[in-house]
Amino acid sequence: MTKPSSRIERRKAELRQEIIDTAFALFAEKGYHATGIADIAHELGIGHGTFYRYFTNKRDIIDHVIDDLAARIIESLGTENAPDAAESLEEYRAQVDRIGDSLNRLLLEDHRVPQLLLFQATGIDAELTARLYGLLDTADTLTAGYLEHGVELGYLRADLDPVNTARAVTGMLLAAIIHGLRRPEAKAIDDLSQAIRRLLIDGVRKD
Repeated sequence: MTKPSSRIERRKAELRQEIIDTAFALFAEKGYHATGIADIAHELGIGHGTFYRYFTNKRDIIDHVIDDLAARIIESLGTENAPDAAESLEEYRAQVDRIGDSLNRLLLEDHRVPQLLLFQATGIDAELTARLYGLLDTADTLTAGYLEHGVELGYLRADLDPVNTARAVTGMLLAAIIHGLRRPEAKAIDDLSQAIRRLLIDGVRKD
């Protein structure tokens, strides 16, 4: 039998996540500055006091929203998708497909995610903007790790510049996200995704 305290703690964790999810939706749809704590509380049917038991203020919750989104992205890079997991070009190809599918689901199927990350969060304050730039740096570093591993094992070109190629890949992904917002049709998104994947394989593989 579950102890009452365990049920209470579980419900607290659930409500905290519900507040984060609701704030994410409202920030993405209405904008950070146009969304008040009253909007978040009203959407959930809770009082202001309940909100403040979990978060200090609106600026506090945007950090948790970004944390939650970053965790979902990092989760897509699990063990089988780690930078040193692929041992051959075919394994690397399968890895690129898995990661591409996962990022499509996270960043293109739900337009609120890129809307928040690219257009809402960057204008809040310098600290948060620097943090988002840090996410881009992390993406560059991770991608460089995949490329360096492929060069080391010999299935990617020996003359490859992993650092700058990784930055170029990040640029392609950002452009793909923006195009996905402008042209959300499934075929357009799939065609662009496939073009990027071909570049990530045919453009860097060893001849």
